[in-house]
Amino acid sequence: MFGFLAQLPTSIPSPDYAWQIFYLGTWLHDLGLTWITIPIPIHAYALCILSGIIAATILTGYRLKRRGADAGVVLDIALWSVPFGIIGGRIFHVITHPDDYFGPGKDLMKTLYIWEGGMAIFGALILGALGTYIGCRLSGVRFTSFVDAVAPGLLLAQAFGRLGNYFNHELFGLPTNLPWGLEIEATNPAFPAGLPADTLFHPTFLYEIIWNLIGVGVLLYIERRWRLGKVTIPFVGVDVLAPIPGAYRLQWGKMLGAYLIWYGVGRSFFESIRIDPSEIFFGIRTNVWAAFGAILIGLIIIVVQSRRHPGVEPGPYLPGREWSPDAVVHSEDVYTDADFEGNEGSDSPAPASSAKSKGTKAAISGSAK
Repeated sequence: MFGFLAQLPTSIPSPDYAWQIFYLGTWLHDLGLTWITIPIPIHAYALCILSGIIAATILTGYRLKRRGADAGVVLDIALWSVPFGIIGGRIFHVITHPDDYFGPGKDLMKTLYIWEGGMAIFGALILGALGTYIGCRLSGVRFTSFVDAVAPGLLLAQAFGRLGNYFNHELFGLPTNLPWGLEIEATNPAFPAGLPADTLFHPTFLYEIIWNLIGVGVLLYIERRWRLGKVTIPFVGVDVLAPIPGAYRLQWGKMLGAYLIWYGVGRSFFESIRIDPSEIFFGIRTNVWAAFGAILIGLIIIVVQSRRHPGVEPGPYLPGREWSPDAVVHSEDVYTDADFEGNEGSDSPAPASSAKSKGTKAAISGSAK
């Protein structure tokens, strides 16, 4: 009855190195576009990150629309947050892995080779938050409304991004005998010296993908079903903030706080079993310290914002910057290239009959952001 279990694989094979790069130019050349002679390499790692950005943007746009904002405003803000986040993620990675980029025989230009892997989410969050703040100010969106809307999308994007580590054969964990152990070639620069070539390793990329996807569901559930309120501890009589059933959404940045706690808890464990080189402080890896910091910041955000803003957010837009789908712009001027009597190249209003007969451009009515 359970004979099929014996046929299941006893390990996770790493993808062939040929999967790391897809040559778009060669593919188009084979389709008949023979004038394309440049290979145009596209890295699987970059495709995974791009897919995550697209998925997060779609989810965030939907969530903003549910809050009364224009769904398209997410693109205006993403134009700032995404580049800032990519730069911050790369800088943080380089800083925490200096031996990979600095020293005798090292090529400093490799600090820019982002397609080879190396994006630190904590650095992306720091500079990405700055880019998001700039984008929100320019778009008139309340910063706390946007970060609450984007929080589940961040976990979704990170799940896609971790798949890129699989294609790059990187960021695996300690040796393991578990049936889902990851196969890594002994020639891999990160393969520990002295271990047998058939050693299996914890697929930390897979652990984090699963953790992040579960986190998306958990955050969405908590947002709809729970709110923070005062709870009295029995027999002690002390009031503490705790999740209680309710119909209120987590607002004023508290959804972002929940994201930081969830991700920080998971990352602090996954990072502790990784064996790739990293800076160590007081016996703990840099990214584990960063994960602890994320948990602390998340708790502070929730506690402070719960006290400062016990009520519901007035709306996703800053005062005076509100958007309405029914907004209309009227113009008394009619512009036309038609040479009807009395126009003479000016932008003065044309007679109604002439405007209709000459195909005049009518007054513009449409949505205003």
